[in-house]
Amino acid sequence: MKLEISLLVIESVLLLFTVLLLLDSIKEGRGREKLLLEVEKATRTFTRIEYFLAVVDSMSDARHEIMGLITGRHPSHTDRKRTDDIANAIEKACRSGVSVKYILPRFHDRLYIGSLYTKAGAEIRYSGGCPILHDLRYMTVDDRVTVIGIPEESEKEDTRKGFQIVSEGLTSILKEHFNRCWGSSISYEEYMKEVIRQTKASPRHLALELKIEEKEIEKFFTGAKPGK
Repeated sequence: MKLEISLLVIESVLLLFTVLLLLDSIKEGRGREKLLLEVEKATRTFTRIEYFLAVVDSMSDARHEIMGLITGRHPSHTDRKRTDDIANAIEKACRSGVSVKYILPRFHDRLYIGSLYTKAGAEIRYSGGCPILHDLRYMTVDDRVTVIGIPEESEKEDTRKGFQIVSEGLTSILKEHFNRCWGSSISYEEYMKEVIRQTKASPRHLALELKIEEKEIEKFFTGAKPGK
């Protein structure tokens, strides 16, 4: 009887020890998974920063023209400084006599970037049906440098990876594509008036929705009235 009790106690202790090891293993696994996610997040951020740096560096080397086909999404809090850096690079390029042109998708929320880059001196147009406008973003500098940005998985995602390619042939092909899209697109001013007509919203409401200064939006209201 005593032997049976002893064996039962030992069995219970071993079972408890096994459960504790299992719980510790689960905890360690979760910690390892969390660490991997943090590393992946850090890698994505680094890659995205590299893309923005490549864009700004290429723009600083421009001598004649910069052409870009981008998503133009409203920047997140973490991307605000990077977007401002690009706007500053546009302003410097324009002051040096460089022609800067960008095409954005024809979505209301893309007017913020259009406004920001227009103020910096770029010429902005909006396209409603330009091929590869969503799943590929690119910028050409003069006749030899191209910076290509791609989302990691879905075309709806932000740009996660970028490549800077020195190739006159590739730049020529993308410039030809850009010019075709440019010819069928409308200007920032025209699109702003179109949005005002479609929404029939007040300058104050649009300013809140688009994150654009109300004074800027008011400038377009006269020309956006029905029948004009």
